[in-house]
Amino acid sequence: MAVRALCEFTAKQGDLDLRFTPSPSAQEGIEGHATVAARRGAGYEAELALSGEHGQLRLRGRADGYDPVRRRLEEVKTYRGEFDAIPANHRALHWAQLKVYGALLCRARGLTQIELALVYFHVDTLQETPLVETHQAEALEAFLALQAGRFAGWAAQEMAHRAARDAAWQALRFPHGEFRRGQRMLAENVYRAAVRGRCLLAEAPTGIGKTVGTLFPLLKAAPGERLDKVFFLTAKGSGRQLALDALALIAGPAPQAVPLRVLELTARDKACEHPDKACHGESCPLAKGFYDRLPAARAEAVQAGPLPREALREVARRHAVCPYYLAQELVRWADVVVGDYNHFFDTSALLHGLTRAENWRVAVLVDEAHNLVERARAMYTAELDQAALQAVRRQAPAPVKRALNRLHKAWAAVNEAHPADYQALAETPDNVAATLQQAIATIADHLAEQPAGVDSELLRFFFDANHFARLLESFGEHSLFDLTRRGGGPRTQDTSVLCVRNLLPAPFLAPRWGAAHTATLFSATLAPTAFYRDLLGLPEDAVAVDVESPFEARQLAVHVARGISTRWQHREASLAPIADLIARQYAERPGNYLAFFSSFDYLHKAAALLAERHPQVPQWQQARGMDTAEREAFLARFAADGRGVGFAVLGGQFGEGIDLPGRRLIGAFIATLGLPPLNEVNERMRERMAARFGPAQGHDYTYLYPGLQKVVQAAGRVIRTTSDEGVIHLIDDRFGRPAVQRLLPRWWAG
Repeated sequence: MAVRALCEFTAKQGDLDLRFTPSPSAQEGIEGHATVAARRGAGYEAELALSGEHGQLRLRGRADGYDPVRRRLEEVKTYRGEFDAIPANHRALHWAQLKVYGALLCRARGLTQIELALVYFHVDTLQETPLVETHQAEALEAFLALQAGRFAGWAAQEMAHRAARDAAWQALRFPHGEFRRGQRMLAENVYRAAVRGRCLLAEAPTGIGKTVGTLFPLLKAAPGERLDKVFFLTAKGSGRQLALDALALIAGPAPQAVPLRVLELTARDKACEHPDKACHGESCPLAKGFYDRLPAARAEAVQAGPLPREALREVARRHAVCPYYLAQELVRWADVVVGDYNHFFDTSALLHGLTRAENWRVAVLVDEAHNLVERARAMYTAELDQAALQAVRRQAPAPVKRALNRLHKAWAAVNEAHPADYQALAETPDNVAATLQQAIATIADHLAEQPAGVDSELLRFFFDANHFARLLESFGEHSLFDLTRRGGGPRTQDTSVLCVRNLLPAPFLAPRWGAAHTATLFSATLAPTAFYRDLLGLPEDAVAVDVESPFEARQLAVHVARGISTRWQHREASLAPIADLIARQYAERPGNYLAFFSSFDYLHKAAALLAERHPQVPQWQQARGMDTAEREAFLARFAADGRGVGFAVLGGQFGEGIDLPGRRLIGAFIATLGLPPLNEVNERMRERMAARFGPAQGHDYTYLYPGLQKVVQAAGRVIRTTSDEGVIHLIDDRFGRPAVQRLLPRWWAG
């Protein structure tokens, strides 16, 4: 293992302290190390590779530099701000790392004594602060033995777990005895993709058991492919629970359960036990002494079995440590991590960062992968609000205020030059980019000088500005720079929101696929394949498969209302035919139905007219911003012996991810193609897609494919098991077009 990783495991101590301290960027750190090395004399050995063994532990690493004349080994740490603000536990960790390097160097060159220098380099002033100590080789060897000894027991335990895990996974039996129709085909393709180190795009219908059908073959393949981790990534919390349930089923009941360490990652705001406190020892009791109590918490956690959110919370509570940061530590020792898309795909994703840093071989499963396009666009989009700038500008100290004033002036010039309410700019305004960077640097200097009294609004603006600036640096054809004006005052005083809006996430996601040994993206709606290949940046050798459905056409009657148009200009005229259609179907077969519309306005008008013309049909409606209790009450109306029509918005919380099998739902009306609205942003996207992929793809990639994806997802609520029967009414003449028919599930037509 790496020397740094060993020391982080054995030598971290004291508080968890996440108070903001301005730190150098990666590039500044590289430049700082180069500057220090350039100041040294001839014969100085920079980036000195060192390695050595202690028992079964093989250590490797690179010391920053060695002067053989002075016999001085140096470790350089870059920083900004006040030297005295560097926490004592950070310095202790730095010394531990340097001492281990010193022991390895004394071994390699037969030295009996060496000078160790911990050199702190300020990236702004370029000043060095060296801390120098002389150590005997014998003492350094003893220090190395102490660190290795602290890790030896853990290492032996981990090697034993890995051996037992791999043996058990190779012998795994499918938990259901036999596969469902289509499930075997899915599992075989996932297994082959893992063995070949490929990326798989699998369109697999609801009802075949996709979660078990993807996890089981990956666990079987893991020993042979030397996989370290499996990451199961979802768009919603309900998907995480399905994965946790499937893993418990695969592992089997205790005490004969297969060795399988499962960890659920949750968002920080949901895991935090003290949301009213700051993340440092002076504020939060779970941060104080965190690293002193971490070893015991870690030791219990890896023996505790699966760690969904609540189980992890109980372990953390027993040891008085933060559950969120305990989970981050446990990622290193888990076999399967269940989390959200952002844990691997976001700009600063934990799982991707650790995969690269630790050189893990990982398998990635992306559940409901049709959601990844929009989620990834959001990850690589950043906004900066001029109103927020004005708010922090009023309270900022003088040097910061001057920098913010310059940014405000440059921003106002952009507003004046672009008076429209919305405008996509041909290029990023140079003055805004330059003054923004100056403002960020000035705020960073201020925060470094005043670490204890940071204004929360200024800090929030600083983080937003940094995120915006980073995406601005990577700006290209994959993104759009636009301005949206906020009203509320005289035209000359209106503020605006600047946005670096990602349209094509492929350039950002491609390296993530490259970091994985294998990846499988699966969903009931992944057609056409080219759309997802292009937008998600999948590798050229990615394999696509359309998994056989367990359902038959006789289970689902699909009707197209070719005489009705739901286009905007025809909405009012469509209301009466739709209300009559719903009432006629309900009279033929009373039961529970869902009726989907493109907007709340359209929904309310259709529901009102149904109530007026056909009051005998019971109904209930989705409302804006429903909380959990309201959502559950809406779904509770779909009882097995119930009757009525639930009105919902297509693409909303009832359009996918809900399960109403059997008599709970026997039909759906979909009164829209689900096309995204025709607006400035979507039109710019259409132009960009056309330029990148071709004229026809411009419209289809922006409007048709995302719309039909929502339609198929909504229709998929009707048939959930092989014994279900139901009906779907596709309400719009465009559903009869061949180009649209080709995008609907094949099994609908038999």
